[in-house]
Amino acid sequence: MFKQIELSYYFKDLEPHIDELTMNTHYSKHHATYTNNLNAALEKAPELSGKTIEEIFTSLDTLTDEAQKNAIRNNGGGFYNHNLYFDTMSPKGGGQPEGKLAEQITKDFGSFDVLKEKLTAAATTRFGSGWAWLSANKAGDLQVTSSPNQDNPIMETKGEWTPILGIDVWEHAYYLKYKNLRVDYVKAFFDVTDWNKVAANYKEVTA
Repeated sequence: MFKQIELSYYFKDLEPHIDELTMNTHYSKHHATYTNNLNAALEKAPELSGKTIEEIFTSLDTLTDEAQKNAIRNNGGGFYNHNLYFDTMSPKGGGQPEGKLAEQITKDFGSFDVLKEKLTAAATTRFGSGWAWLSANKAGDLQVTSSPNQDNPIMETKGEWTPILGIDVWEHAYYLKYKNLRVDYVKAFFDVTDWNKVAANYKEVTA
């Protein structure tokens, strides 16, 4: 059974960048529902029993029941994507990455500022609901992409790319505070981004 990630901070701790009500609703309602629905859907797919969520994403094509596949894809994405999202935010966030991640950012994008510009563009131009991603592959390369709905790079590339940072641009992530000003929310997101955690994710992917 999959479980929501336990937060290392309180809902109010990301104020004023991400408000307490949004955090509470986002984690306690939306994320919890995705997690519960994923577990319920997997009960009807015994062939996926014992697999990690990443393995499930790369095994979706083995499911012949389209409704079942969609339920696992959508709710599994909601579970995984939100775990990553909440885990890479911190009241002590902001600033810039250091070490190998910073070096790779410079190599692949030219500078950290360019990376932020690309992530911002991916997030703000995603039509409708979805995500913007910073992903890595086993070779250590980085790329910025966006995905619709609750899809992610693992699903889309059969595991070739793994997200190490995700920006949720579903309206439930920001509308209570920022209304239709998604760009302001994305800007605020960088003030709570925990680059140490992102670097740890990068190290895990490239290990």
